[in-house]
Amino acid sequence: MSVTAEIPTQDLEARLSPGALVTDRDVIDSYASDKALFCPAGQALALVRARTVDDVVAVMSFATQHHIPVVTQGARTGLSGAANAVDGGLLLNVAAMDQVLEIDEVNQTCRVQPGVINQDLKTALAEHGLAYPPDPGSVAISTIGGNVATNAGGMCCVKYGVTKDYVRAMTVVLADGTVTKLGRPTAKGVAGLDLAALFVGSEGTLGTIVEVTLALKPALTQPITAVGIFPDTASAGRTVTEYMGSGANPSMLEFIDGPSVAMINAYGDFGLPDDVGALLLVQSDAKGAGAMEELEAFRRVAESNGGSEVFVSDDPADSQMLVAARRAVAPAMEKYAHTRGGGELVDDVCVPRSALGEFFERLALIDARFDVEVATAGHAGDGNMHPSVVFDAGDEAQVSQAQEAFAAIMQLGLDLGGTITGEHGVGFLKREWLGRELDAGARLMHTQIKNALDPLGILNPGKMFG
Repeated sequence: MSVTAEIPTQDLEARLSPGALVTDRDVIDSYASDKALFCPAGQALALVRARTVDDVVAVMSFATQHHIPVVTQGARTGLSGAANAVDGGLLLNVAAMDQVLEIDEVNQTCRVQPGVINQDLKTALAEHGLAYPPDPGSVAISTIGGNVATNAGGMCCVKYGVTKDYVRAMTVVLADGTVTKLGRPTAKGVAGLDLAALFVGSEGTLGTIVEVTLALKPALTQPITAVGIFPDTASAGRTVTEYMGSGANPSMLEFIDGPSVAMINAYGDFGLPDDVGALLLVQSDAKGAGAMEELEAFRRVAESNGGSEVFVSDDPADSQMLVAARRAVAPAMEKYAHTRGGGELVDDVCVPRSALGEFFERLALIDARFDVEVATAGHAGDGNMHPSVVFDAGDEAQVSQAQEAFAAIMQLGLDLGGTITGEHGVGFLKREWLGRELDAGARLMHTQIKNALDPLGILNPGKMFG
């Protein structure tokens, strides 16, 4: 008898909002994966497009009763396979839970459901003179729930921090259907362990987040922008190390290497120079003359490290165009990869800023060692780099080379005292590498926490915990 026949999905349907349960195979399979390569997607039993907390409770209770795996999803923009279906499991998609429930101007907080798109939240907050700084590259399409599940960062995190720095509280549905509130909406609070923080970056392996309370900032000041041009990546890396070591506090410090610049220029007209080794995009939103002083300091450091040119502009149009160019890296690289056989593996290592110069020197050796192309952009201000390995997905030899290069980049991150993932998460793609990064004590604690919250092992099985 098939798995589908054994499980009474009609019992689940009776507990859900009308139309929430989907059993059409074509629709289920269309939700089976995120954007990661080399991550298997199983055949799910059914898809639940949850609209309410009660829907999520019903799914968890049903899954526990029948020992069925559950994979929670949002917009499926992830790059690690964490949202991929598993055989015989339920896909629990919470993208339709997309309401901004409250904006509190006095306490500078908001309450949102997990399906709220990051950019939509920013737009809603702007009307109240408030801002939510975390801005991943997928800001226009990724959800707050997904951002919390992977502790997403983005281009402003060098000054304003990542998702975890803004999560005050959350409501979570546990594996057995229990609804619990973690954290607190106040700015301070140390009553008990910080369990809300435990769920940030947990990728659906501990429970399903159904509401989040976020801390906010007053509307951010319009920044001014500088662009530094460098002959090679290593000199740009050393510039970042020295500039940040001087006590600089830019609101953005982004890196784009020469191959990535060429891809952006082929993708659209953003005014970037051709034939550069690397480019640093710097912004400052310091008050008064402080912004220009920070960028002039950047100019001095860049020139002392071999930077050939530094352009500074206080024109908001220039800033918007340059930020748009940085955000264009992903679609530009995808378009380029399509012309080279369609293969693209986006890495996500984060190293100490002091190691960036060495990181780029050794990354160049990896690029030369394998028969693939490596193009890199990233959040230089906090050492989070996204080398992308481009290859012919139809060539078995190139696929093997790409996987080896991808692994070598992760090992380089660990060798330099960094991590295998700064913001994309572990998922399936890097689950074997998590054990290499964590020591024995940390691995034991991870296992014990997972077993305590998910004793049946039904929450996103096969992801993160290899």
